[in-house]
Amino acid sequence: MTTTIKEDDLIQSIADGIQFISYYHPTDYIRHLARAYEREESPAAKDAIAQILTNSRMSAEGRRPICQDTGIVNVFMKIGMDVRFDTQRTLQELCDEGVRRGYLNPENPLRASVLADPLFERKNTKDNTPCILNVELVPGDKVDVQIASKGGGSENKSKFAMLNPSDSLVDWVLKTVPAMGAGWCPPGMLGIGIGGTAEKAMLMAKQSLMEDIDMYELQARGPRDKTEELRLELYEKVNALGIGAQGLGGLTTVLDIKIKMFPTHAASKPVAMIPNCAATRHAHFVLDGSGPAHLQAPALSEWPDVHWAPDYNKSRKIDLDTLTKEEVASWKPGQTLLLSGKMLTGRDAAHKRIQDMLAKGEKLPVDFANRVIYYVGPVDPVRDEAVGPAGPTTSTRMDKFTEMMLAQTGLIAMIGKAERGPAAIEAIKKHKSAYLMAVGGAAYLVSKAIRSAKVVGFADLGMEAIYEFEVQDMPVTVAVDANGVSVHNTGPREWQAKIGKIPVAVA
Repeated sequence: MTTTIKEDDLIQSIADGIQFISYYHPTDYIRHLARAYEREESPAAKDAIAQILTNSRMSAEGRRPICQDTGIVNVFMKIGMDVRFDTQRTLQELCDEGVRRGYLNPENPLRASVLADPLFERKNTKDNTPCILNVELVPGDKVDVQIASKGGGSENKSKFAMLNPSDSLVDWVLKTVPAMGAGWCPPGMLGIGIGGTAEKAMLMAKQSLMEDIDMYELQARGPRDKTEELRLELYEKVNALGIGAQGLGGLTTVLDIKIKMFPTHAASKPVAMIPNCAATRHAHFVLDGSGPAHLQAPALSEWPDVHWAPDYNKSRKIDLDTLTKEEVASWKPGQTLLLSGKMLTGRDAAHKRIQDMLAKGEKLPVDFANRVIYYVGPVDPVRDEAVGPAGPTTSTRMDKFTEMMLAQTGLIAMIGKAERGPAAIEAIKKHKSAYLMAVGGAAYLVSKAIRSAKVVGFADLGMEAIYEFEVQDMPVTVAVDANGVSVHNTGPREWQAKIGKIPVAVA
């Protein structure tokens, strides 16, 4: 019997699903992160996880994005061969219309991050289309749909290798994960695709991230086959690297590791690895011709009783409006600060334009002297918000501009997420500056510290424009001090040594 799917049922289901995953973590992620919080012994990592869990609950209650990077949409569709679509449009067009409606919803507008031209003009499509669509024809009379919103910070850390058949997969993973840094916002999960061809391995790695996190259940019952044995081995060994939440050093780097395999050529062993971040966002629904899908919201009781708040006894309060180079130079690695006052923002496109203007001797639209810059591309505000969710973006993308900004603009400190590379650390040390880290995956929580926001430069860049934020008690950690000491180097090293002496914990 043939099932007819109306075009608007598919469109509306995708639009609703995109809204749903923007503010609801999957319950399996919440449960596993709550367990990781309970067993975490690193104070810095525990604090970061507390912020992520608090942010997650706030997003669920406020129906606002978990992360300011609301992602590029992936749609995996299995279409029964007894299904027909009542439409004159292509599947890509239908899915894109769903994405468009989902991202432009006035009740919860999502950040448009997709650029039409990846190489030359890189112009924003302004509605986050097109999505990435994968279709498979299967027996049956239903349409099975999985959607995910994949943030750039984690997607950028995707890895692929053509290993020799005799090469060790475990060795490759343990060598590759530390090289990924913390820009993918751990703790999350790793999806690994093995076999097939290059593109098949990458597709399997991405698809595996749609599966429920079940590592604690697997640990409790034990492995049933070699693949599950490999998952357990990799889970224990990756966590033993000590990278920890946000790369600060700790017991939990991954909550789960998923593996998909496919037959491959005798001469080949293609291997792909893609991380999912602390803003893991995906949903699954089935269309049977009876109307649009309905996704069941998780109960608030699923979230643990964790409510992060600033610690005024342990954190140092900083007035950005009177900040001096001398005060910046006094900050210590790992020290927690609460920032109040005015800061500027800017990320990739703004830094490139600043570089071009300085090279031409042109006047910048804003004075950076003795100011702090926050690497962020915020979500547009709704109702009484000063700004929408506004968590940090990956700082290493700004590394090549750091010397220029510190030497030529008078900038004295920077805020972002994850580690800085050698060139940036050298510039920070040279200019006695500092780099502060905010927690990736806590965007809605961070935005509550922002009291006002206005565009002060490069308005045409949209979310990449230069804003001036006025903040009150915005939480950050000194990640690189004026002497060039990076907690993203010292923290994981310390915790890797500690973990080597701790018996492996089994749930």
